[in-house]
Amino acid sequence: PAGVLLIGDDVPQGHKVAVRDVAEGAPVHKYGTAIGIAVCPIEAGRHVHSHNLAYADALDGSARDAARAAVPADPGRTFDGYPRADGRAGTRNMVGVLATVNCAAATARLIAAEARPFLAQYPHVDGVAAFTHTGGCGFIPDSPGGQVFLRTLRGYAAHPNLAGLIIVGLGCEMVPVQAILETAPIPADTLVDSLVIQELGGVRATVRAGVEKVRAMVAAADQRRRQPLPVAQLVLGLNCGGSDGYSGVTANPALGWASDRLVAGGGASVLAETSEITGAEDLLVRRAVSPAVCQALAGKMAWWREYVRRGGGSLDNNPSPGNKAGGLTTIIEKSLGAVAKSGQAPLQGVLDYAAPVPGPGLYFMDTPGYDPVSVTGLIAGGANVVVFTTGRGSVLGGVPTPVLKVATNTALFERLRDDMDLDAGPIAAGTATVEDVGRDIYEAVIAVASGRRTASEELGLGEAEFVPWAIGAVT
Repeated sequence: PAGVLLIGDDVPQGHKVAVRDVAEGAPVHKYGTAIGIAVCPIEAGRHVHSHNLAYADALDGSARDAARAAVPADPGRTFDGYPRADGRAGTRNMVGVLATVNCAAATARLIAAEARPFLAQYPHVDGVAAFTHTGGCGFIPDSPGGQVFLRTLRGYAAHPNLAGLIIVGLGCEMVPVQAILETAPIPADTLVDSLVIQELGGVRATVRAGVEKVRAMVAAADQRRRQPLPVAQLVLGLNCGGSDGYSGVTANPALGWASDRLVAGGGASVLAETSEITGAEDLLVRRAVSPAVCQALAGKMAWWREYVRRGGGSLDNNPSPGNKAGGLTTIIEKSLGAVAKSGQAPLQGVLDYAAPVPGPGLYFMDTPGYDPVSVTGLIAGGANVVVFTTGRGSVLGGVPTPVLKVATNTALFERLRDDMDLDAGPIAAGTATVEDVGRDIYEAVIAVASGRRTASEELGLGEAEFVPWAIGAVT
């Protein structure tokens, strides 16, 4: 009968169906945009996926904006946070133990682990976290990769969510303790100390000294109290991982609504994952506030194309197997959904990985699409709340910044109930609108910024997700 589409295949949840016949070689459209070309004739009602749809570079840059009403500001709205001496705001009150080099990583972890039992006596401290990694030596500090690494460590050292900081080094590394102490813009009210293993007599002696220093910092940090602060002091990191066919129609546009709400209130919001805006970068270019911002974004995209070419791949290596199982076929399709996280706010600037967020508004940060590396860059840049959307399921956490996870579909939310914070599935079910869920996300951001613990915090996750982006030569 007229107006009825007969489905000719078993189509998994979240996957695509052709609504009309598509000739071989013709573009296939989703979100009003070409996401690939048909590699064979596709009849209406047939499953559309990697068996009959392929990526094509020539289709890049064809994205169209979706019409949506402007999101109003939220006058006078506040959250309960910690004012810092440099004018920023903390959403957590923590003590960090930062290793300058992998050789100090085990020592930093031991200090944090042995100090955590003290927290039971200090209810106003949110935690003690060790920030460890696999770098810090064997590289060229002045190289682009070296500068990325240094920016990341400096960003964490200066993070407004740290009331106390101990920097632990071995003593002979490329990045000594002083390189962080003397160059990181650490707030004046952060308690800071350092330990050098070679000078203190080894791991045991350093751990004993470190535990005592952490205990003193925790006791001092416990005197701090939350107070009402304007939402304009929030810096929201936008990220996604394990995306599926629902991401671009449920959780991501809802997060975009929440992001627009925060930006309208004077806050900052930061989109990331450069490899996951391929083919949708026009959506950001048309919102850029100046030609310089457009050129900066184009420069990042050109760098990434050459970067993956040298690695023997292409940007269509992303989507991942999980993304494809969830219904995403090409990087353009994935990117169109990913960019929706940024809402419709003007793009104020393009930031290098881990670079400080300079002010209010929407920014784009150059990061890989690999979730822990991307979120590490956002936190190093000053994000004091992160919202992470997922359709396949992600158990990612974050410290010192809380990570709020939003499921794109209700089946996932119910299956991973202990790991998810919000369900955007009602949008797909037709029982809620994008604005409805966007408001829920916005309210959850304020609640989490005010101290409500996320699912990943309840599980004690976050330390393993400190993963600085490693690029460049290791000597």
